[in-house]
Amino acid sequence: MLLHLSDLHFGTEKPSCLAAIRKFCLEYPIEAVVVSGDLTQRARLSQFYACKQFLDSLKLPYLVVPGNHDIPLYALWQRAVKPFYTYQLFFGSLESSLETEHFYILGLNSIRRRYHTKGHISVEQIQRIDAKLKAAPAHKYKVLLAHQPFYTPPHHRHGVKDCPILGKIALEAWSQNGLNALLHGHLHQSSVHDLNQIYHLRAQHPVLAIQAGTATSYRLHQGLPNSLNTLCANGTVQHYYFDALRQCFVQGVANVDD
Repeated sequence: MLLHLSDLHFGTEKPSCLAAIRKFCLEYPIEAVVVSGDLTQRARLSQFYACKQFLDSLKLPYLVVPGNHDIPLYALWQRAVKPFYTYQLFFGSLESSLETEHFYILGLNSIRRRYHTKGHISVEQIQRIDAKLKAAPAHKYKVLLAHQPFYTPPHHRHGVKDCPILGKIALEAWSQNGLNALLHGHLHQSSVHDLNQIYHLRAQHPVLAIQAGTATSYRLHQGLPNSLNTLCANGTVQHYYFDALRQCFVQGVANVDD
């Protein structure tokens, strides 16, 4: 089982949610934790430090990718010259990989210094991910972790503009080489969609777009509670929502939309 967190926004974090995630990790058979970006609110040293301390405290393997909040917004010189300097100081490579008993996970950096929120991927990234998927163990569930979604439903008017332009082209290639799921955040809302049906990718299996809400931040959208996802190696996704009265994450209903 993977634990999928997103949009932690350290600097605006809720201690109660941090404690509840630690408890969750003790109660479920989690192989690894994946975080689909926006680790911090303003890419400050203290915020990255707090995030790293929290993730280390879970005592599980983890993989993170940067979000648009993880490069400076107001420190213009650093944004122009070394936008990922502080992120890399704590988390190293922008595109790491992780292999567990049941999962093969690849990180994808969809953040560019010249864009505020819009995701971007290059042809070179598409080819590199494609080569890694071809070489991945055939029996493992193959997951790609990015910040911006590659698909948003029509009612997400503001999310559509942030999808990478080359997203569909990338998915057509990756799905032919075994990609099972794309995990992302950015929209602060939980959902699951089968991209194979939406984009007619001609894959012989579902290709899930798994959207996570904000796990720990006060920055909630549309009155939704804090949330997290779990993903099993058979493709089963469950959403969990923070119950303020019980001070824990409780299971909700996960629907696959097409």
